[in-house]
Amino acid sequence: MEQVDCVVIGGGVVGLAVARALAQAGREVVILEAEAAIGTGTSSRNSEAIHAGIYYPQGSLKARLCVAGRDALYAFCDSHGVPYRRCGKLIVATDESQLAGLDALQAHAIANGVNDLQRLDGDEVKALEPQLNALAGLLSPSTGIVDSHGLMLALQGDAEAAGALLALHAPVASIEVTDAGLCVEVGGETPMTLLASGVINCAGHVAPEIAARTAGLTAESVPPRYFAKGSYFSLAAATPFRHLVYPLPEPGGLGVHLTLDLGGQARFGPDVEWVERLDYTMNESRADGFYAAIRRYWPGLPDGALQPAYTGIRPKISGPGEPTADFRIDGPAEHGIAGLVNLFGIESPGLTAALAIADEVCQRLAQGARIG
Repeated sequence: MEQVDCVVIGGGVVGLAVARALAQAGREVVILEAEAAIGTGTSSRNSEAIHAGIYYPQGSLKARLCVAGRDALYAFCDSHGVPYRRCGKLIVATDESQLAGLDALQAHAIANGVNDLQRLDGDEVKALEPQLNALAGLLSPSTGIVDSHGLMLALQGDAEAAGALLALHAPVASIEVTDAGLCVEVGGETPMTLLASGVINCAGHVAPEIAARTAGLTAESVPPRYFAKGSYFSLAAATPFRHLVYPLPEPGGLGVHLTLDLGGQARFGPDVEWVERLDYTMNESRADGFYAAIRRYWPGLPDGALQPAYTGIRPKISGPGEPTADFRIDGPAEHGIAGLVNLFGIESPGLTAALAIADEVCQRLAQGARIG
């Protein structure tokens, strides 16, 4: 059995940010990633948007950590040469019935500390994006896009420069709470046992499973998990848009929106499809529903213009018809186990909030850390 200070489970954007923060604070860190490379799950199957913090319930972790994380992320990208573009986002109302929702969304954003939204009438929207159909809109100038893989490589580089070690093909089989520390059983090609003072479970979809296999953690401390699949389709032709374009939010997600990559290609998605398991297979027929949704704000979308891109699955801890759950960052104060922090339901805006999530984890770990 090898003794280490901290084990971070999961090499996605949040796990890497947590490992970086711990390592830079002087902690010995081992990152355990079950796959063959970092960031192959949720971190690489999303819109790559830097969110402003508009949508999330006031006082929630999502709202607070998104606003703090957005500012930290832009600063990190500037200091580390990570490609990004602060292109801005338009949220549009396409009929009279949506105008009140647009007003409510603006007021909600202000309550969350997002103070730079600009209310636009239809003519002002068209002046920015002539092909849009909109009676009114909100311009979010602090929304952007980022190279998510470049971001993860930069986080990994910082973590390793501060002494963190990354182990790939290293799935966690179980965790046991002992008097000596947290005993982590690792499977894969090279099984091993690690005795750690701190364990941070950042395993995304697998986080509830790992928590359920933690001897000493009560069943009440393990949330259910649900899978909300989203498909993305790219535009086969050059895009006429310079901004991200979002409809008003819908249950389970933010609606079929238009995002851009750093090369300027437009893609649309994600939709919401509740599934029973992790399955990233693309169902090309879902494009049929995309055309109607997109044409509400872009009537000029040509027939046959959408081509399959990829799918992602949101790591939900609330199911269909339920209110969307907040992030859960459960430390010793929540479950009573010193040195253990479990992260559940880290969906959007997890990419934006990653650096702020890492700071929050460090604080919660300190509430009941094991020393030695």
